[in-house]
Amino acid sequence: MTFSNPAGNAPAAASGYVRALLELLGTRNPIEALGELLPWLDHRLRGVVDATLRRPEKPGKWSVIDVIQHLADSDLVAGFRIRMVLSEDRPTLQGYDQDRWASEFRYREVRLGQALDQLRGLRMANLHLWKHLTPAQLERVGLHSERGSESAGHIIRLMAAHDLVHRRQIDRIFDAAGVRA
Repeated sequence: MTFSNPAGNAPAAASGYVRALLELLGTRNPIEALGELLPWLDHRLRGVVDATLRRPEKPGKWSVIDVIQHLADSDLVAGFRIRMVLSEDRPTLQGYDQDRWASEFRYREVRLGQALDQLRGLRMANLHLWKHLTPAQLERVGLHSERGSESAGHIIRLMAAHDLVHRRQIDRIFDAAGVRA
C-alpha cells in the first residue's frame, strides 16, 4: 500500500490512514520500532551521493532529503503533542500540512547532516521520555484537530508506523534512482 495523507483531505481520510498505519505496525513494540530508525538511516544512506538524496521519486514527490527533514519535524510535532497531553487536560493537538511545511521550510535545501542531527536529537529526547511513561500517562488524551481523541500511547504507535512508511518510501526513491541496499 502507498500511504498518502494530503492536508486538504486529512479529516475525511483520517480513519483509513490511521487504520493502515496501525496495520503496518501490527504487534511490533512501538518503542523498539522507533529505536530502529537512526541505525537504519545510517546504514541506508552510507555512500549515497548528495544529488541522489535530492532527487524526488518522481515529479511532485519528495526526495530522500525531504523525507528525512519531514521525519525530524514529525518528531518535533509528536514530542510537543505528547508533552502537551502529559501536562494538560485534553489539549487540542493541531494538525498541519506536511507538504506546505516541506515547501515553506525548504526541505530540499537542507544539508543531510543538519537534518540527521535534528532527527537524532529529537528522537533521542523523545525516546528517553516515551520509554519511561507509566500506563496512566500512556492513556492520557489530547484532541487532534483532524482525528479526534488520541492517547499518548496511540501517538507513539502512530509515530512508529510512520517511520515504517517512510523507510519504505526511502527504499522506493532509491529503487527509482537505481541505488541498492
